[in-house]
Amino acid sequence: MSARVVLLPGDGVGPEVVAEAARCLAATGLSIEIQTAPIGGAALDAGAPALPDPTRRLCLDADAVLLGAVGGPAWTPGLPESGLLQLRQALGVYANLRPVRTDAVDLLIVRELTGGLYFGQPRWRTDEEAVDTLRYTRREIERLLHVGFRAARGRRRLVTSVDKANVLETSRLWRATAEAVAAAYPDVACQHALVDSFAMALMQRPEAFDVVVTENMFGDILSDEAAVLAGSIGLLPSASLGDGPGLFEPVHGSAPDIAGQGIANPCGAILSAAMLLRHCLHAPDAADAIESAVRQTLAAGVATRDLAPDGGRAASTAEVGQEVGARIRAAITAAATAGNSAGTAVTSQACTSARRAGSAVTSPAAPAPAAAAAPAPAPSTPSTPSTPEEASRP
Repeated sequence: MSARVVLLPGDGVGPEVVAEAARCLAATGLSIEIQTAPIGGAALDAGAPALPDPTRRLCLDADAVLLGAVGGPAWTPGLPESGLLQLRQALGVYANLRPVRTDAVDLLIVRELTGGLYFGQPRWRTDEEAVDTLRYTRREIERLLHVGFRAARGRRRLVTSVDKANVLETSRLWRATAEAVAAAYPDVACQHALVDSFAMALMQRPEAFDVVVTENMFGDILSDEAAVLAGSIGLLPSASLGDGPGLFEPVHGSAPDIAGQGIANPCGAILSAAMLLRHCLHAPDAADAIESAVRQTLAAGVATRDLAPDGGRAASTAEVGQEVGARIRAAITAAATAGNSAGTAVTSQACTSARRAGSAVTSPAAPAPAAAAAPAPAPSTPSTPSTPEEASRP
């Protein structure tokens, strides 16, 4: 029985990077039924809502969903993005896993995805004032923290809970809940950090952190900041898990300034496809083959302009995808020749729920990480470093 995967190319560079991710899924030789549907600005241009009902139904009936990006200056600000927020709610995905891995860093950001400022009501604006509501329940916080602590058990056994408990009531509830949940995991160390000082520490000593658990907006910002560690935001994948189909997407946004030029980095989308295979289609060998192929491709110097060495030739989006695909096929063929057929098995059983999500979450943008430094507590002195704005999605 074929697994069912829905592709949502979306807007900007989304169609370009999703095409290469689809190429790499096909290179694994797995039996996957692929369907494509519109979302975001692409749906609006077709005269439909940002999340058309047919797209919603298709995603709910799938085993997994792979998204490109939504949004851009051609549409009313926030309107295309509303389709993505609605999709997250429809799928019930509440735990967003964003791995960052380099030679010296191996951390996992676990972001709450369906609460906080992005969903709180009331929400309104006039010409003179505006209101957004930051609301969290203990249950929303607990279920996200359990995902983080379970993941830490398979890693270096350190959870850093990031909040703003010196100012926000929601963060005070978050911290109290984190302390209560931590008591159920005596084998995992737990430390707290204020979001502003943590943002600085993430740049100064990222090797000190293992699993970072935080609320929706903080996680959105910190995970984009962490892209600096990997070298490019185009390298970072993500998995959004709940109790139904998983939603997988690169961390980068629609990047409308480079859309259609064939220069977008497809690695984040390709690695998101690997996470899809691991978490929803239960094909870890195929996921390993994709991740290894990305590592080898970058090590061979085949990279888009955001990662190309000084003076070196920058590859196109398609050229990177073709190189990764060729290496995947070579790895699958070698495994089959050696009599290892595990990599060709795929199941359409339920996607790994967030409650069971563990430590098999990596972003092989670089060789395997070196041994991490001993964990150190996050600094307590707040700071607010300035970072350039990225073309990102919610």
